[in-house]
Amino acid sequence: MTDNLQNASWLITGASGSFGKKALEILLTEYSPRRIVIFSRDELKQFEMREQFPERKYSCLRYFLGDVRDADRLRRAFDGVEYVIHAAALKQVPAAEYNPIEAIKTNVHGAINVIDAAIDRGIKKVIALSTDKAANPVNLYGATKLCSDKLFINANNYSGTHPARFSVVRYGNVMGSRGSVIPFFTGRRKTGVLPITDPRMTRFWITLDQGVRFVLNSFVRMHGGELYVPKIPSMKITDLATAMAPECKQEIVGIRPGEKLHEIMITEDDSRHTREMDDHYAILPEPSEGAHDHHPMANTGVACPEGFRFSSDTNKQWISGPELMEMLKKHKMIPV
Repeated sequence: MTDNLQNASWLITGASGSFGKKALEILLTEYSPRRIVIFSRDELKQFEMREQFPERKYSCLRYFLGDVRDADRLRRAFDGVEYVIHAAALKQVPAAEYNPIEAIKTNVHGAINVIDAAIDRGIKKVIALSTDKAANPVNLYGATKLCSDKLFINANNYSGTHPARFSVVRYGNVMGSRGSVIPFFTGRRKTGVLPITDPRMTRFWITLDQGVRFVLNSFVRMHGGELYVPKIPSMKITDLATAMAPECKQEIVGIRPGEKLHEIMITEDDSRHTREMDDHYAILPEPSEGAHDHHPMANTGVACPEGFRFSSDTNKQWISGPELMEMLKKHKMIPV
């Protein structure tokens, strides 16, 4: 799969975050990139990335300070780029609830700017990162990401004669990423108490490495308009807490505003146009009114039954406590 992406020119928005750094590492070591543009607005994080990945050692790297809210800066950065990974977002649920307009400016208006710049600059393919919170959203962050998903999927309808094609990848919580519960629990172990919002709560889990590789592989499989969902396991939040800190007391503190008991990645309504593959699902775009063309993937895999729902509480795959600890050690998220 990687052959088609060798010696290519890349740009990653929000590239100084957890996903961007891991994507940069994999692209540099496995894809022989001709050029990689690191596009983000945080100069300190870019400085830290430069320390780890200096341009004197990696001549293909370009560090661009910029915000996806700035359409002109995006157009400048996209010049000569073939593939774009759109990872920039305001993603903290409580912060988005309190600062809704800021979340909309970045997650929705920023998505529009990325789409327009990709079309204008002749980008080949764009994949936008989504979240399980975008399916049946109950918080503003999820609502902005659902809107973003729709924008990217439907961007294929108005790219016209331009080559740009757009798809979306949606997955669950990333182990060890900034703001995730794993580093939070690690920090609270010394207090002897781990706060649990609700003992029934379940979540999807994926490692950063798995998430990046799924996105890169999706560039090869995509035609435009698909929303890809990896088959990943679930875990109860109480099992996570017990595995990480068996000596700690678990204190029930109640669900936070905008939080769900269980997460969904494919809804019943989406099931009508979802195809199941060996390791992932593909939600295909609904045909436009009056259109007769079938999507190229319409006959691939197996059609999901109507009413199918990919939810963290009814998932077929589950992670046990010992399995989780092995994964955390393997990926150096806790001391070995």
